[in-house]
Amino acid sequence: MSADAPDAFTQVDRELLGRGFTRMVFERSRIEMLLDLLGNPHRAYPSIHLTGTNGKSSTARMIDSVLRAHGLRTGRYTSPHLKSVRERIALDGVPVSEERFVAVYREVEPLAALVDKQHAEPLTYFDMTTALALAAFADAPVDVAVVEVGLGGETDSTNVLSAPVCVLTPIGLDHTEWLGDTISDITHVKLGVVHEGATLISATQPDDAARPILEHCAERQVTLAREGAEFGVLRRAVAFGGQQVALQGLGGVYDDVFLPLHGAHQAQNAALAVAAAEAFLGGGANRQLDVDVVREGFAAVSAPGRLERVRTSPTVLLDAAHNPAGMAATAQALLEEFSFRRLVAVVAMLGDKDARGLLEELEPVADAVVVTTNSSERALPTEQLAVAAREIFGPERVAVAPNLLEAVDAAVTLAESDEGAGMPGAAVLVTGSVVTVADARRMFVS
Repeated sequence: MSADAPDAFTQVDRELLGRGFTRMVFERSRIEMLLDLLGNPHRAYPSIHLTGTNGKSSTARMIDSVLRAHGLRTGRYTSPHLKSVRERIALDGVPVSEERFVAVYREVEPLAALVDKQHAEPLTYFDMTTALALAAFADAPVDVAVVEVGLGGETDSTNVLSAPVCVLTPIGLDHTEWLGDTISDITHVKLGVVHEGATLISATQPDDAARPILEHCAERQVTLAREGAEFGVLRRAVAFGGQQVALQGLGGVYDDVFLPLHGAHQAQNAALAVAAAEAFLGGGANRQLDVDVVREGFAAVSAPGRLERVRTSPTVLLDAAHNPAGMAATAQALLEEFSFRRLVAVVAMLGDKDARGLLEELEPVADAVVVTTNSSERALPTEQLAVAAREIFGPERVAVAPNLLEAVDAAVTLAESDEGAGMPGAAVLVTGSVVTVADARRMFVS
């Protein structure tokens, strides 16, 4: 092999990207055929399946951690990734190694080629990573897979599981061009992963989602547990490095739980996670899990790119909020848990997102905003974002930068430029997209 030849993982990564990182085909026959050729590895273990609009990855990480604390070997599949595609497929909370990723890919790829020949559209990038995850989990083997949908639910590649426990995080308007432009329509699509006889753990939902949820559960004999009725957050208080919460589970109260994440939305995710873990492990009906083990599980949780501090003096936070509901939760957390003297936001978004809605939620907590672009081919043009930002923030509070590096530099200067520049408390928030956060993490995190 020449010195310029790519290593095996790099080559595999390129082959996957060759399928089109953002190409979407909402039809499951291809992955169903591929999994059948692989011997249906996803039937070798039970799963917990997560859908919803916001909070899926964080909740999946919490469920994973709580189950591992109870001695189970876990597989976790989430998307998108921040740095490496390996992050999508975790065994016992750790991304699979490059060697393991390559080995599984080389087992799957020849069969994928056979499937491609029989369809007008080849398997997508997401189809392939889903198949790789499900195969890797069977090979491990795992006791349980915690799987996040990619987009929607009913036609998503992950909807091959028939999971006994499903989680529905808060639903909002997002991906409307694919899922529908009403909460009711989107709810119907997301409920497609909730199969006959499952248990559904649902966050508090908008009123327009309530009827579809109840009808779906009644038609399919699904056991429904609702936040605010069967489980929820009893208390929360800000603590150093996160928050202290008391959670009402399906089977009892879990108090004095330290959650090393910020925001009421993360406490809500924790309530979903503990209820899902109870449902899977046989808790509930006045039979709660060991409180100390649950505390151990939550204390070990991490969620990169979710109000993640990557620098001090000034503080730089990264947050992957990419829609109005997500930014509303982030803004609330900033108000409740941080006391910055001056906060400047760096925003870069994708073109299919509600930029105006996101900026409106951000405006009350940011003193200024620097708009820029990210590395995605679907990035919203900077000037388009700037027009919306000037209308919402006012021209005097908006700066424009050609790239993220210059945007962060400009934001740091702005954060430290007021009359109290010598005082602590200046901060920069980098947000607007998972891609934006991924780009920023390459700058700040080795």
